[in-house]
Amino acid sequence: MTSTRTNTTAEPSAAVPLFDLQGLVVAVRRRRRLWYAMALLGLLAGAAVAVLLPPPPSAVTKVLVAHKEDQPNDTGTLMRTDVQLLGTTRIAESALKSLGSRDKAEDFMKDYRGTGLTNNLMQIDVTADSDAQAVARAKALAEAFVTDHVQRMKDTAKAESKALTDQRDRMRKELEQVNATIGERSPESDPQNAASIESLFARRAELNSRIADFDQRADEARTGTPDVIAGTQIVDAARAVHHSLPKALVTDALIGLVLGLVAGLALAAVGVVVRDRPVLRRDIAANLGASVIAELPHRSGRLWRRRRNRTAGERLTAHLARTVRGSTEPVSLLELGCARNASAIALDVGRALVAEGPVTVIDGLPGSQLARRRKQQGDPSVVGGERAATVSDQERRIGVGSVAPGTAWTDLHYLGTQTVLVVRAGHGSAAWLHTVARQLADQHIPVIGVVLIDPDPRDRTDGTLWDGLHTALRGRSERLPRQNGTELRRTERQPIWAAQGRDNDQEAR
Repeated sequence: MTSTRTNTTAEPSAAVPLFDLQGLVVAVRRRRRLWYAMALLGLLAGAAVAVLLPPPPSAVTKVLVAHKEDQPNDTGTLMRTDVQLLGTTRIAESALKSLGSRDKAEDFMKDYRGTGLTNNLMQIDVTADSDAQAVARAKALAEAFVTDHVQRMKDTAKAESKALTDQRDRMRKELEQVNATIGERSPESDPQNAASIESLFARRAELNSRIADFDQRADEARTGTPDVIAGTQIVDAARAVHHSLPKALVTDALIGLVLGLVAGLALAAVGVVVRDRPVLRRDIAANLGASVIAELPHRSGRLWRRRRNRTAGERLTAHLARTVRGSTEPVSLLELGCARNASAIALDVGRALVAEGPVTVIDGLPGSQLARRRKQQGDPSVVGGERAATVSDQERRIGVGSVAPGTAWTDLHYLGTQTVLVVRAGHGSAAWLHTVARQLADQHIPVIGVVLIDPDPRDRTDGTLWDGLHTALRGRSERLPRQNGTELRRTERQPIWAAQGRDNDQEAR
Protein backbone atom coordinates (compact mmCIF):
# COMPACT_ATOMS: atom_id res chain seq x y z
CA MET A 1 0.00 0.00 0.00
CA THR A 2 1.46 3.27 -1.08
CA SER A 3 0.58 6.52 0.60
CA THR A 4 1.00 9.83 -1.08
CA ARG A 5 1.44 13.06 0.84
CA THR A 6 0.96 16.37 -0.90
CA ASN A 7 1.81 19.67 0.73
CA THR A 8 0.09 22.70 -0.67
CA THR A 9 1.67 26.00 0.20
CA ALA A 10 -0.64 28.90 0.82
CA GLU A 11 -0.60 31.66 -1.74
CA PRO A 12 1.82 34.39 -0.81
CA SER A 13 0.10 37.43 0.53
CA ALA A 14 0.61 40.77 -1.08
CA ALA A 15 3.68 42.64 0.01
CA VAL A 16 2.92 44.96 2.90
CA PRO A 17 4.38 48.45 2.34
CA LEU A 18 6.83 49.68 4.91
CA PHE A 19 5.03 53.02 5.19
CA ASP A 20 1.35 53.36 4.32
CA LEU A 21 0.96 57.03 3.46
CA GLN A 22 -2.70 56.70 2.54
CA GLY A 23 -3.57 55.06 5.83
CA LEU A 24 -1.59 57.71 7.71
CA VAL A 25 -3.41 60.57 5.96
CA VAL A 26 -6.83 59.02 6.59
CA ALA A 27 -6.05 58.30 10.24
CA VAL A 28 -4.74 61.83 10.83
CA ARG A 29 -7.82 63.28 9.17
CA ARG A 30 -10.04 61.18 11.43
CA ARG A 31 -8.28 62.69 14.43
CA ARG A 32 -9.16 66.19 13.32
CA ARG A 33 -10.64 66.97 16.72
CA LEU A 34 -7.15 66.78 18.17
CA TRP A 35 -5.50 69.14 15.74
CA TYR A 36 -8.57 71.41 15.69
CA ALA A 37 -8.23 71.68 19.46
CA MET A 38 -4.49 72.29 19.22
CA ALA A 39 -5.02 74.98 16.58
CA LEU A 40 -7.66 76.66 18.75
CA LEU A 41 -5.37 76.44 21.77
CA GLY A 42 -2.55 78.02 19.76
CA LEU A 43 -4.89 80.78 18.59
CA LEU A 44 -5.96 81.58 22.14
CA ALA A 45 -2.38 81.39 23.42
CA GLY A 46 -1.18 83.81 20.73
CA ALA A 47 -3.98 86.25 21.53
CA ALA A 48 -3.21 85.98 25.25
CA VAL A 49 0.47 86.68 24.64
CA ALA A 50 -0.41 89.80 22.64
CA VAL A 51 -2.67 91.08 25.44
CA LEU A 52 -0.77 89.99 28.54
CA LEU A 53 2.80 90.43 27.25
CA PRO A 54 2.82 93.60 25.15
CA PRO A 55 6.18 94.63 23.63
CA PRO A 56 8.24 97.06 25.75
CA PRO A 57 8.53 100.75 24.78
CA SER A 58 11.04 101.10 21.96
CA ALA A 59 12.61 103.68 19.68
CA VAL A 60 14.40 103.53 16.34
CA THR A 61 16.91 105.69 14.50
CA LYS A 62 18.93 105.36 11.31
CA VAL A 63 22.53 106.35 10.69
CA LEU A 64 24.28 106.82 7.34
CA VAL A 65 27.81 105.46 7.67
CA ALA A 66 30.47 106.46 5.13
CA HIS A 67 33.69 104.51 4.69
CA LYS A 68 36.86 105.47 2.93
CA GLU A 69 37.06 101.95 1.52
CA ASP A 70 33.51 101.93 0.10
CA GLN A 71 33.22 99.98 -3.14
CA PRO A 72 30.16 99.32 -5.34
CA ASN A 73 30.72 95.57 -5.09
CA ASP A 74 31.07 95.50 -1.31
CA THR A 75 29.32 92.44 0.18
CA GLY A 76 28.43 94.22 3.42
CA THR A 77 31.59 93.39 5.35
CA LEU A 78 32.14 97.00 6.42
CA MET A 79 28.55 97.35 7.65
CA ARG A 80 28.75 94.10 9.61
CA THR A 81 31.86 95.46 11.26
CA ASP A 82 30.02 98.66 12.19
CA VAL A 83 27.14 96.64 13.67
CA GLN A 84 29.58 94.69 15.83
CA LEU A 85 31.30 97.90 16.91
CA LEU A 86 27.94 99.31 17.97
CA GLY A 87 27.63 96.42 20.41
CA THR A 88 30.87 97.20 22.25
CA THR A 89 31.22 98.58 25.74
CA ARG A 90 33.04 101.67 24.38
CA ILE A 91 29.96 102.84 22.47
CA ALA A 92 27.61 101.84 25.32
CA GLU A 93 29.70 103.67 27.95
CA SER A 94 29.92 106.79 25.77
CA ALA A 95 26.13 106.83 25.31
CA LEU A 96 25.48 106.28 29.03
CA LYS A 97 27.96 109.02 29.88
CA SER A 98 26.17 111.51 27.63
CA LEU A 99 22.87 110.52 29.30
CA GLY A 100 24.31 110.82 32.78
CA SER A 101 23.19 107.27 33.58
CA ARG A 102 24.89 104.95 36.06
CA ASP A 103 23.71 101.76 34.41
CA LYS A 104 26.27 99.15 33.51
CA ALA A 105 27.34 99.03 29.90
CA GLU A 106 26.87 95.25 29.83
CA ASP A 107 23.23 95.61 30.89
CA PHE A 108 22.61 98.46 28.47
CA MET A 109 24.00 96.43 25.56
CA LYS A 110 21.15 93.91 26.02
CA ASP A 111 18.55 96.62 25.36
CA TYR A 112 19.62 97.68 21.86
CA ARG A 113 20.76 96.17 18.60
CA GLY A 114 21.99 97.38 15.24
CA THR A 115 20.86 96.12 11.85
CA GLY A 116 22.60 96.76 8.55
CA LEU A 117 19.91 97.76 6.03
CA THR A 118 22.36 98.46 3.19
CA ASN A 119 26.12 98.78 2.81
CA ASN A 120 25.95 102.28 4.30
CA LEU A 121 22.69 102.49 6.25
CA MET A 122 22.34 101.11 9.77
CA GLN A 123 19.22 100.99 11.95
CA ILE A 124 19.44 101.13 15.74
CA ASP A 125 16.57 99.70 17.83
CA VAL A 126 16.43 100.48 21.55
CA THR A 127 14.05 99.32 24.29
CA ALA A 128 13.54 101.04 27.63
CA ASP A 129 11.05 101.57 30.42
CA SER A 130 9.28 104.42 28.63
CA ASP A 131 9.05 105.93 25.17
CA ALA A 132 10.91 109.08 26.23
CA GLN A 133 13.76 107.07 27.71
CA ALA A 134 13.93 104.87 24.61
CA VAL A 135 14.11 107.92 22.32
CA ALA A 136 16.83 109.52 24.47
CA ARG A 137 18.89 106.33 24.50
CA ALA A 138 18.54 105.85 20.75
CA LYS A 139 19.67 109.41 20.12
CA ALA A 140 22.63 109.05 22.48
CA LEU A 141 23.66 105.77 20.86
CA ALA A 142 23.49 107.24 17.35
CA GLU A 143 25.53 110.28 18.36
CA ALA A 144 28.06 108.14 20.22
CA PHE A 145 28.48 105.87 17.20
CA VAL A 146 28.84 108.80 14.76
CA THR A 147 31.40 110.48 17.03
CA ASP A 148 33.35 107.25 17.44
CA HIS A 149 33.25 106.50 13.71
CA VAL A 150 34.38 110.00 12.73
CA GLN A 151 37.15 109.93 15.31
CA ARG A 152 38.36 106.56 14.05
CA MET A 153 38.37 107.84 10.47
CA LYS A 154 40.32 110.92 11.55
CA ASP A 155 42.82 108.85 13.46
CA THR A 156 43.24 106.52 10.52
CA ALA A 157 43.76 109.40 8.06
CA LYS A 158 46.13 111.13 10.45
CA ALA A 159 48.17 108.00 10.99
CA GLU A 160 48.34 107.34 7.22
CA SER A 161 49.31 110.93 6.47
CA LYS A 162 51.97 110.87 9.18
CA ALA A 163 53.40 107.64 7.84
CA LEU A 164 53.62 109.11 4.32
CA THR A 165 55.14 112.36 5.65
CA ASP A 166 57.78 110.48 7.66
CA GLN A 167 58.68 108.47 4.61
CA ARG A 168 58.96 111.69 2.58
CA ASP A 169 61.22 113.27 5.23
CA ARG A 170 63.51 110.26 5.12
CA MET A 171 63.69 110.61 1.35
CA ARG A 172 64.56 114.31 1.70
CA LYS A 173 67.40 113.56 4.11
CA GLU A 174 68.79 111.04 1.66
CA LEU A 175 68.40 113.60 -1.14
CA GLU A 176 70.41 116.12 0.83
CA GLN A 177 73.21 113.58 1.25
CA VAL A 178 73.17 112.83 -2.48
CA ASN A 179 73.30 116.55 -3.34
CA ALA A 180 76.20 117.04 -0.97
CA THR A 181 78.11 114.18 -2.54
CA ILE A 182 77.50 115.54 -6.02
CA GLY A 183 78.74 118.98 -4.93
CA GLU A 184 81.99 117.58 -3.60
CA ARG A 185 82.85 115.93 -6.91
CA SER A 186 83.59 117.49 -10.32
CA PRO A 187 83.74 115.50 -13.58
CA GLU A 188 86.59 117.68 -14.98
CA SER A 189 88.85 117.13 -12.00
CA ASP A 190 88.48 113.37 -11.94
CA PRO A 191 87.36 111.77 -15.23
CA GLN A 192 87.43 108.28 -13.66
CA ASN A 193 84.58 109.24 -11.31
CA ALA A 194 82.26 110.24 -14.16
CA ALA A 195 80.31 106.98 -13.94
CA SER A 196 79.84 107.37 -10.19
CA ILE A 197 78.57 110.90 -10.62
CA GLU A 198 76.06 109.77 -13.23
CA SER A 199 74.62 107.21 -10.81
CA LEU A 200 74.32 109.91 -8.15
CA PHE A 201 72.37 112.12 -10.57
CA ALA A 202 70.04 109.21 -11.36
CA ARG A 203 69.52 108.56 -7.65
CA ARG A 204 68.71 112.24 -7.06
CA ALA A 205 66.11 112.21 -9.81
CA GLU A 206 64.51 109.06 -8.36
CA LEU A 207 64.40 110.59 -4.88
CA ASN A 208 62.79 113.78 -6.19
CA SER A 209 60.11 111.72 -7.93
CA ARG A 210 59.38 109.65 -4.86
CA ILE A 211 59.27 112.70 -2.60
CA ALA A 212 56.70 114.30 -4.89
CA ASP A 213 54.67 111.07 -4.86
CA PHE A 214 54.69 110.91 -1.04
CA ASP A 215 53.63 114.55 -0.88
CA GLN A 216 50.69 113.84 -3.15
CA ARG A 217 49.61 110.73 -1.24
CA ALA A 218 49.84 112.56 2.09
CA ASP A 219 47.66 115.35 0.72
CA GLU A 220 45.14 112.81 -0.57
CA ALA A 221 45.04 111.11 2.84
CA ARG A 222 44.32 114.41 4.53
CA THR A 223 41.70 115.54 2.01
CA GLY A 224 39.87 112.16 2.08
CA THR A 225 38.79 112.52 5.72
CA PRO A 226 36.32 115.43 5.26
CA ASP A 227 34.23 113.36 2.84
CA VAL A 228 33.94 110.56 5.39
CA ILE A 229 33.15 113.01 8.19
CA ALA A 230 30.48 114.79 6.17
CA GLY A 231 28.96 111.51 4.93
CA THR A 232 28.52 109.95 8.37
CA GLN A 233 25.40 111.42 9.95
CA ILE A 234 22.03 110.65 11.52
CA VAL A 235 19.54 110.58 8.65
CA ASP A 236 16.46 109.53 10.66
CA ALA A 237 16.07 111.12 14.07
CA ALA A 238 15.23 108.91 17.02
CA ARG A 239 11.48 108.32 17.35
CA ALA A 240 9.25 106.09 19.44
CA VAL A 241 7.77 103.01 17.83
CA HIS A 242 4.04 102.79 18.45
CA HIS A 243 2.62 99.27 18.67
CA SER A 244 -0.95 98.59 17.58
CA LEU A 245 -2.73 96.17 19.91
CA PRO A 246 -5.25 94.95 17.29
CA LYS A 247 -2.47 94.33 14.78
CA ALA A 248 -0.34 92.53 17.36
CA LEU A 249 -3.39 90.55 18.47
CA VAL A 250 -4.14 89.37 14.93
CA THR A 251 -0.50 88.64 14.14
CA ASP A 252 0.21 86.68 17.32
CA ALA A 253 -3.09 84.82 17.06
CA LEU A 254 -2.32 83.73 13.48
CA ILE A 255 1.17 82.63 14.48
CA GLY A 256 -0.25 80.67 17.41
CA LEU A 257 -2.89 79.15 15.13
CA VAL A 258 -0.28 77.93 12.64
CA LEU A 259 2.03 76.60 15.35
CA GLY A 260 -0.85 74.87 17.13
CA LEU A 261 -2.07 73.32 13.90
CA VAL A 262 1.40 72.03 13.04
CA ALA A 263 1.85 70.65 16.56
CA GLY A 264 -1.58 69.00 16.42
CA LEU A 265 -0.87 67.37 13.06
CA ALA A 266 2.50 66.15 14.33
CA LEU A 267 0.95 64.69 17.49
CA ALA A 268 -1.82 63.05 15.48
CA ALA A 269 0.68 61.53 13.04
CA VAL A 270 2.90 60.23 15.84
CA GLY A 271 -0.11 58.81 17.67
CA VAL A 272 -1.31 57.05 14.53
CA VAL A 273 2.07 55.45 13.91
CA VAL A 274 2.52 54.39 17.53
CA ARG A 275 -1.00 53.04 18.09
CA ASP A 276 -1.24 51.31 14.66
CA ARG A 277 -5.04 51.24 14.44
CA PRO A 278 -6.23 50.40 10.92
CA VAL A 279 -8.91 52.63 9.42
CA LEU A 280 -8.96 51.59 5.76
CA ARG A 281 -11.27 48.82 4.54
CA ARG A 282 -8.46 46.82 3.02
CA ASP A 283 -6.40 46.86 6.25
CA ILE A 284 -9.31 45.86 8.49
CA ALA A 285 -10.34 43.08 6.12
CA ALA A 286 -6.76 41.80 5.83
CA ASN A 287 -6.22 41.78 9.60
CA LEU A 288 -9.53 40.06 10.37
CA GLY A 289 -9.36 37.66 7.42
CA ALA A 290 -12.90 38.51 6.33
CA SER A 291 -14.46 40.83 3.77
CA VAL A 292 -16.31 44.03 4.56
CA ILE A 293 -19.96 43.47 3.62
CA ALA A 294 -21.48 46.79 4.70
CA GLU A 295 -20.66 50.21 6.10
CA LEU A 296 -22.69 52.27 8.53
CA PRO A 297 -22.08 55.62 10.21
CA HIS A 298 -21.43 55.75 13.93
CA ARG A 299 -24.19 58.30 14.41
CA SER A 300 -27.17 59.45 12.39
CA GLY A 301 -24.97 61.92 10.54
CA ARG A 302 -25.84 65.14 8.82
CA LEU A 303 -29.31 65.86 7.50
CA TRP A 304 -28.47 65.31 3.82
CA ARG A 305 -26.84 61.94 4.61
CA ARG A 306 -29.56 60.46 6.78
CA ARG A 307 -31.55 59.08 3.86
CA ARG A 308 -28.52 57.37 2.39
CA ASN A 309 -27.53 55.99 5.80
CA ARG A 310 -31.07 54.73 6.38
CA THR A 311 -31.01 52.97 3.01
CA ALA A 312 -27.66 51.32 3.85
CA GLY A 313 -29.03 50.15 7.20
CA GLU A 314 -32.14 48.67 5.61
CA ARG A 315 -30.04 46.86 3.02
CA LEU A 316 -27.80 45.41 5.74
CA THR A 317 -30.84 44.32 7.77
CA ALA A 318 -32.26 42.52 4.72
CA HIS A 319 -28.92 40.77 4.09
CA LEU A 320 -28.57 39.58 7.65
CA ALA A 321 -32.23 38.55 7.84
CA ARG A 322 -31.81 36.34 4.75
CA THR A 323 -28.66 34.87 6.24
CA VAL A 324 -30.33 34.01 9.56
CA ARG A 325 -33.42 32.71 7.76
CA GLY A 326 -31.45 30.42 5.47
CA SER A 327 -28.93 29.19 8.05
CA THR A 328 -29.35 26.09 10.17
CA GLU A 329 -26.87 27.44 12.70
CA PRO A 330 -27.31 30.46 14.98
CA VAL A 331 -25.65 33.69 13.92
CA SER A 332 -24.07 36.20 16.27
CA LEU A 333 -23.02 39.83 16.01
CA LEU A 334 -19.74 40.54 17.79
CA GLU A 335 -18.82 44.17 18.25
CA LEU A 336 -15.53 45.97 18.69
CA GLY A 337 -15.90 49.57 19.79
CA CYS A 338 -19.56 49.97 18.73
CA ALA A 339 -21.87 48.14 21.16
CA ARG A 340 -24.79 50.48 20.50
CA ASN A 341 -24.60 49.95 16.73
CA ALA A 342 -24.38 46.16 17.11
CA SER A 343 -27.43 46.20 19.41
CA ALA A 344 -29.42 48.30 16.94
CA ILE A 345 -28.52 45.98 14.06
CA ALA A 346 -29.55 42.91 16.07
CA LEU A 347 -32.91 44.47 16.98
CA ASP A 348 -33.54 45.49 13.36
CA VAL A 349 -32.83 41.94 12.16
CA GLY A 350 -35.07 40.54 14.90
CA ARG A 351 -37.92 42.87 13.93
CA ALA A 352 -37.53 41.73 10.30
CA LEU A 353 -37.85 38.07 11.34
CA VAL A 354 -40.33 38.25 14.19
CA ALA A 355 -43.30 38.11 11.81
CA GLU A 356 -42.15 34.69 10.59
CA GLY A 357 -41.80 33.12 13.99
CA PRO A 358 -40.35 33.54 17.47
CA VAL A 359 -36.98 35.30 17.55
CA THR A 360 -34.77 35.74 20.59
CA VAL A 361 -31.86 38.14 20.84
CA ILE A 362 -29.22 36.93 23.32
CA ASP A 363 -27.52 39.89 24.95
CA GLY A 364 -23.93 38.96 25.71
CA LEU A 365 -22.67 42.53 25.91
CA PRO A 366 -21.00 43.74 29.12
CA GLY A 367 -23.71 45.04 31.47
CA SER A 368 -26.58 43.44 29.52
CA GLN A 369 -28.00 46.86 28.70
CA LEU A 370 -29.95 45.45 25.76
CA ALA A 371 -31.71 42.85 27.93
CA ARG A 372 -32.80 45.49 30.43
CA ARG A 373 -34.31 47.83 27.86
CA ARG A 374 -38.08 48.16 27.69
CA LYS A 375 -39.63 45.97 25.03
CA GLN A 376 -41.66 47.77 22.41
CA GLN A 377 -44.31 46.48 20.06
CA GLY A 378 -42.79 44.43 17.25
CA ASP A 379 -39.48 43.87 19.07
CA PRO A 380 -38.08 40.37 19.46
CA SER A 381 -37.53 38.80 22.85
CA VAL A 382 -34.25 39.75 24.51
CA VAL A 383 -32.57 37.64 27.19
CA GLY A 384 -29.26 37.96 28.97
CA GLY A 385 -26.29 35.85 28.11
CA GLU A 386 -26.69 33.75 31.25
CA ARG A 387 -30.06 32.52 29.94
CA ALA A 388 -28.81 31.52 26.52
CA ALA A 389 -29.08 27.82 27.34
CA THR A 390 -32.80 28.18 28.13
CA VAL A 391 -33.70 29.40 24.66
CA SER A 392 -35.63 26.76 22.72
CA ASP A 393 -34.08 25.27 19.62
CA GLN A 394 -37.32 26.00 17.79
CA GLU A 395 -36.67 29.74 18.03
CA ARG A 396 -34.36 31.71 15.85
CA ARG A 397 -31.46 33.07 17.90
CA ILE A 398 -29.38 36.16 17.24
CA GLY A 399 -26.51 36.65 19.64
CA VAL A 400 -24.91 40.00 20.42
CA GLY A 401 -21.53 40.00 22.09
CA SER A 402 -18.18 41.72 22.27
CA VAL A 403 -14.65 40.86 21.21
CA ALA A 404 -13.08 43.73 23.16
CA PRO A 405 -10.14 43.00 25.48
CA GLY A 406 -11.32 40.86 28.40
CA THR A 407 -13.72 38.77 26.31
CA ALA A 408 -14.48 35.24 27.50
CA TRP A 409 -13.76 33.55 24.19
CA THR A 410 -15.14 30.14 25.16
CA ASP A 411 -18.59 31.66 25.84
CA LEU A 412 -19.02 32.94 22.29
CA HIS A 413 -20.45 29.57 21.19
CA TYR A 414 -23.60 30.29 23.21
CA LEU A 415 -24.18 33.40 21.10
CA GLY A 416 -23.73 31.73 17.72
CA THR A 417 -21.60 29.25 15.84
CA GLN A 418 -20.99 31.74 13.03
CA THR A 419 -20.59 35.45 13.40
CA VAL A 420 -20.64 38.84 11.76
CA LEU A 421 -18.09 41.23 13.21
CA VAL A 422 -19.27 44.81 13.77
CA VAL A 423 -16.06 46.82 13.98
CA ARG A 424 -15.57 50.53 14.36
CA ALA A 425 -12.84 51.84 12.09
CA GLY A 426 -9.75 52.97 13.96
CA HIS A 427 -10.86 51.49 17.30
CA GLY A 428 -8.81 48.30 17.53
CA SER A 429 -5.11 47.96 16.88
CA ALA A 430 -3.76 45.67 14.18
CA ALA A 431 -2.44 43.30 16.85
CA TRP A 432 -5.86 43.04 18.51
CA LEU A 433 -7.61 42.43 15.18
CA HIS A 434 -5.19 39.54 14.65
CA THR A 435 -6.02 38.28 18.12
CA VAL A 436 -9.75 38.36 17.40
CA ALA A 437 -9.31 36.46 14.14
CA ARG A 438 -7.13 33.79 15.77
CA GLN A 439 -9.36 33.38 18.82
CA LEU A 440 -12.44 32.92 16.63
CA ALA A 441 -10.56 30.45 14.49
CA ASP A 442 -9.54 28.60 17.65
CA GLN A 443 -13.19 28.35 18.67
CA HIS A 444 -14.17 27.25 15.14
CA ILE A 445 -16.47 30.21 14.69
CA PRO A 446 -16.27 31.33 11.07
CA VAL A 447 -16.53 35.04 10.31
CA ILE A 448 -19.06 35.47 7.51
CA GLY A 449 -18.45 39.19 7.09
CA VAL A 450 -17.45 42.47 8.66
CA VAL A 451 -19.75 45.46 9.14
CA LEU A 452 -17.59 48.56 9.26
CA ILE A 453 -18.86 51.35 11.51
CA ASP A 454 -17.79 54.96 11.07
CA PRO A 455 -15.79 54.45 7.85
CA ASP A 456 -13.82 57.24 6.28
CA PRO A 457 -16.02 58.81 3.57
CA ARG A 458 -12.99 59.25 1.28
CA ASP A 459 -11.78 55.67 1.62
CA ARG A 460 -11.57 54.14 -1.85
CA THR A 461 -9.75 50.94 -0.90
CA ASP A 462 -11.22 47.48 -1.49
CA GLY A 463 -12.31 45.57 1.58
CA THR A 464 -12.83 42.32 -0.31
CA LEU A 465 -10.80 39.16 0.30
CA TRP A 466 -11.15 37.08 -2.84
CA ASP A 467 -9.92 33.95 -1.07
CA GLY A 468 -12.71 34.30 1.49
CA LEU A 469 -15.80 33.57 -0.66
CA HIS A 470 -16.56 30.50 1.41
CA THR A 471 -17.53 32.75 4.30
CA ALA A 472 -18.63 36.04 2.72
CA LEU A 473 -22.38 36.59 2.54
CA ARG A 474 -22.27 37.29 -1.18
CA GLY A 475 -20.44 34.00 -1.84
CA ARG A 476 -22.62 31.63 0.18
CA SER A 477 -25.22 31.19 -2.55
CA GLU A 478 -23.11 31.63 -5.67
CA ARG A 479 -23.53 29.02 -8.32
CA LEU A 480 -21.85 28.39 -11.59
CA PRO A 481 -24.09 28.25 -14.67
CA ARG A 482 -25.81 24.96 -15.34
CA GLN A 483 -23.95 22.74 -17.75
CA ASN A 484 -25.69 19.74 -19.34
CA GLY A 485 -28.61 20.07 -16.93
CA THR A 486 -26.39 19.68 -13.89
CA GLU A 487 -25.83 22.49 -11.38
CA LEU A 488 -22.12 22.89 -10.64
CA ARG A 489 -21.34 24.46 -7.34
CA ARG A 490 -18.38 26.81 -7.01
CA THR A 491 -15.45 24.93 -5.58
CA GLU A 492 -14.67 26.36 -2.20
CA ARG A 493 -11.22 26.59 -0.68
CA GLN A 494 -10.36 25.25 2.69
CA PRO A 495 -11.38 27.65 5.50
CA ILE A 496 -8.75 30.17 6.42
CA TRP A 497 -9.36 30.54 10.12
CA ALA A 498 -6.60 32.93 11.03
CA ALA A 499 -6.13 36.39 9.58
CA GLN A 500 -3.59 36.69 6.83
CA GLY A 501 -1.42 39.49 8.14
CA ARG A 502 2.16 40.45 8.26
CA ASP A 503 2.86 38.29 11.33
CA ASN A 504 0.82 35.24 10.32
CA ASP A 505 3.24 32.34 10.33
CA GLN A 506 0.86 29.37 10.16
CA GLU A 507 1.38 26.84 7.40
CA ALA A 508 -1.44 25.73 5.13
CA ARG A 509 -1.27 22.02 4.44
